[in-house]
Amino acid sequence: MRRREFITLVGGAAATWPLVARAQQMRRIGIVIALSEGDPELKKWLEAFREGLERLGWSESRNVHFDYRFAPAGSRAEQLAKELLALEPDVILAFSTPVAAAFQRETHTVPVVFLGIADAITQGFVRSLAHPEANLTGLTMYEASVSSKYLSMLKEIQPQLTHAAFLVNPATAPYYAVYLQGAKDAAPSLGVEVGLVPIKDDATDIEHAIARFAHTSPKAGLVVVGDSTTNSHRDLIISLTAKYRLPAVYWNTFFVTAGGLMSYAVDWVNEFGKVAYYVDRILRGAKPADLPVQAATKFVTALNVKTAKALGLTVPAGLLVAADQVIE
Repeated sequence: MRRREFITLVGGAAATWPLVARAQQMRRIGIVIALSEGDPELKKWLEAFREGLERLGWSESRNVHFDYRFAPAGSRAEQLAKELLALEPDVILAFSTPVAAAFQRETHTVPVVFLGIADAITQGFVRSLAHPEANLTGLTMYEASVSSKYLSMLKEIQPQLTHAAFLVNPATAPYYAVYLQGAKDAAPSLGVEVGLVPIKDDATDIEHAIARFAHTSPKAGLVVVGDSTTNSHRDLIISLTAKYRLPAVYWNTFFVTAGGLMSYAVDWVNEFGKVAYYVDRILRGAKPADLPVQAATKFVTALNVKTAKALGLTVPAGLLVAADQVIE
């Protein structure tokens, strides 16, 4: 081979090396969220996740590709899990219990980082928080003790409250028993009886369930816990609590911005930013089994004063001062 031909060959190969390197660096992240694609809050959450990855060196335009799927109320979670796994992702981000459970059934090898679930041990996602021991890890949101906070907020804004019920779909929130037991433990000290209003992922069923509760339980209030079904039907639930003049405390601030009374909630923008750490570690070779599950650390209280007035409630000064977000 002549010297000129050799130089041309080497030069041509060198020109392709950066392209090959970039192709090899491209990693694939599958994301399944138990909300509709057009949910107004979801955009902020996913942006926080992408920004978190950017700070850790992962850019969609450079070395990472996102595959998004949306499963309102956990619908089609099984099908979407299979669909994404067929794309051979490096890691999965699973938001909500039904979604995480679907991936747990479908794969024992692909790393899954969960978010938006309650009590990861009780639900069987991990054997312990410190040592997950399988291919799932992530952030667990709430523990039973949060129920006492929900009840105390209801009692504070409605001192005559005698009954409180947890509005939940057992099919999409199998962990509801954890919350319910926490509430029953706290109820005697507050002088409140605690019960359950089970619903299905059906608007008519939800309307009938809330109407029955309102008619049979005087001086009552609702606790709307984290559930992909209640998320999907949030506008209906808010309108029904207004119709039947039921004070309600919600698990997420987006209920309050949409007209709900009050919430005690995880700061979801913060949590989606934090979960980027797990994805980064896994993309760099860590195993989920070696990444301890973390509990949420940042909570916010939101209060809709306009809704309180419409319900005929006087907002106590202490609750108003404690609120991180007040909607007039």
